Amino acid sequence: MKKMMVMLLALVLALGMCTVYAEDASDKQYVLDKGVLVVGITDFAPMDYKDADGNWIGFDADLANAFGEYLGVKVEFVEIDWDNKILELDAKAVDCIWNGMTLTDAVKAAMETSNPYMNNAQVVVVAADKAADYQTVESLKDLTFAVEAGSAGEAEVNALGLANNPVLAQADALMEVAAGTSDAAVIDALMAAAMVGEGTSYENLTYTIGLNSEEYGVGFRKGSDLAAELNAFLVAKYEDGTLMQIAETYKVQAAVIPQVAAE
Repeated sequence: MKKMMVMLLALVLALGMCTVYAEDASDKQYVLDKGVLVVGITDFAPMDYKDADGNWIGFDADLANAFGEYLGVKVEFVEIDWDNKILELDAKAVDCIWNGMTLTDAVKAAMETSNPYMNNAQVVVVAADKAADYQTVESLKDLTFAVEAGSAGEAEVNALGLANNPVLAQADALMEVAAGTSDAAVIDALMAAAMVGEGTSYENLTYTIGLNSEEYGVGFRKGSDLAAELNAFLVAKYEDGTLMQIAETYKVQAAVIPQVAAE
């Protein structure tokens, strides 16, 4: 009996040490230990979207893959409900949110965020043959907008008091306008440039006015040391030309924010 009690005590102590390790281990070490960085995304060209073979590509996807290589881990992309991105992150269903995410005050309060790496804006998308009628904020008042739930576009529309229909993704917002089930959409300017107009799948749509200016960043769990690791990576890849090379592949180089090491 005495021997059994000693063994049980040893087991309790071992479990206690494991718990302390789990609580004290850094987020970077957590990712290194499991050997994979799980990246939360949505289908959002030109940042994250699938090629003909079903592989995730895009400016953010390529950059995330390069960061995984830098860390020495695999990268796994998981499509999430954008409105639940903070819950997904805190539950460790994903390790970061890397999907053209606007650095709003709410995002920065809930996540450990990287330095901004790209400029963006929220723009109004309408049918091309009606674009001339919607060139001012005042002209938008009677429209119903499709917006991605939890997005910066939804926040802008709500701030203006405009009627809106939340959808799961910005791609769905474009489909709503194309189908005529919503009058307009508000989406990221970088997506609009890639997805609407001549030579795209939405040739009959166009974008008109910008509603704001904003910056993209990557979000990690609050307190995560991976944010500082990513900042160092972004500086290194900006300095060696890799960041701009990836940007040029997806024609977003004009939006890239120069990355400078902190003094």
